[in-house]
Amino acid sequence: MALGRRRHRSERQKIDATPPWSTDRERDTEVTTGPYDQDDAPDDGLERLDLGALLVPVMRGVEVRVDVGPDGQVIAATLSYGGSEAQIGVFAAPRTAGIWDEVRKEINASIVQQGGKAQESSGRFGTELSGRIPVQGGYQSVRFIGVDGPRWFLRGLFSGPAAADPAKAAVLEDAVRNIVVVRGASPMPVREPLPLTLPPEVQEQAEQAQGAHAAVEDPDEEEPDDLGPTEEDAVPARPNPRRRRR
Repeated sequence: MALGRRRHRSERQKIDATPPWSTDRERDTEVTTGPYDQDDAPDDGLERLDLGALLVPVMRGVEVRVDVGPDGQVIAATLSYGGSEAQIGVFAAPRTAGIWDEVRKEINASIVQQGGKAQESSGRFGTELSGRIPVQGGYQSVRFIGVDGPRWFLRGLFSGPAAADPAKAAVLEDAVRNIVVVRGASPMPVREPLPLTLPPEVQEQAEQAQGAHAAVEDPDEEEPDDLGPTEEDAVPARPNPRRRRR
């Protein structure tokens, strides 16, 4: 159910249509009210972790971590609270149209193909998709939200109690609502993930940890055939959050 680029799209759909020489961002969408586009972000004084394309609010009890792929690239941010999680991804979208309606149908079809069930409903972020997917030993409740912004699309996947109980989703929903998306002016293929990065402090700690690990490795130990990680790593992203810059 990962959001990826579809093939067989027209040339007009592939790129978000903003010339690379333009420094002004045109928009045909309404002012965002949360998650916010950087041009609409409120001066609320909230501290936010700078993850590049996402500025994630720091809220009491909400743990923030980044999901890192085998190539070391940050691919998503995950917010955790009370046994529930909300995984957030952000992608390039066309300038003149949203893609959530299309993406929602694709996710629904994927759930059904896996032997699960899903249905649409109205929630805090508009039309959303909730359902149950088969897992080992039974089924797991999931809930997808989508927000179309100016030339970006944010997808949220709720799991745990928050996927089925609106009351238990309130804190995570507040956190998602206060996210700020930094789209940037560069044209990108539609559905291409916007670049996410580790906060500088976390990146420095990770590099130090890697250096320390390399220093204590046994020089006589045989190297494995695959030197890269085989699973996605979760890196906490909480230290020294920075305020949003306007």
